[in-house]
Amino acid sequence: MSEKFEELLPKHTEFINAQHLYFVGTAGAEGRVNVSPKGMDSLRVLSPNRLIWLNMTGSGNETAAHVLENSRMTVMFCSFDKQPLILRAYGQAKVVYPRHAAWNELVEKFPSYTGARQIFELSIDLVQTSCGFAVPFYEYKGERETLNNWADNRGREGVKEYWEKKNLVSLDGKSTGISEDAS
Repeated sequence: MSEKFEELLPKHTEFINAQHLYFVGTAGAEGRVNVSPKGMDSLRVLSPNRLIWLNMTGSGNETAAHVLENSRMTVMFCSFDKQPLILRAYGQAKVVYPRHAAWNELVEKFPSYTGARQIFELSIDLVQTSCGFAVPFYEYKGERETLNNWADNRGREGVKEYWEKKNLVSLDGKSTGISEDAS
């Protein structure tokens, strides 16, 4: 029922590009495991062993804290319609902040979002697919504009102020690296 691959095949990339929702899993050496749902137009497959996703400002910043401590990441996609399928991309991630040199080149691959916070780059070392027979059917109705409206109303500087108040440390008290003063 499950299959393993060393890289994303073209059919995997096609499946990924058709999804409106994906999930990111990370964990530090100790503390809580984090699984975050992601949406919007925020993921790009750059090659069979590399994908990036744009992280938007939110109430927490667990993924960044985890990746700074432990680079393991899993990105999972699952079909809620048509042919059932679950696809997981496993690998090592790094975080790119707006202050980093690579930011400008990578952020251009996405629509312009006021709330863009980080880009995560995943170097894929294993792809696994499984049946997804137990995943229910759901109908995609559209994107929520709430997060974009929130960020646009604050403006870029207001979003940065929010980071300083809400996004500096994880639930476990670990640095997220978001501060301009972070190394």
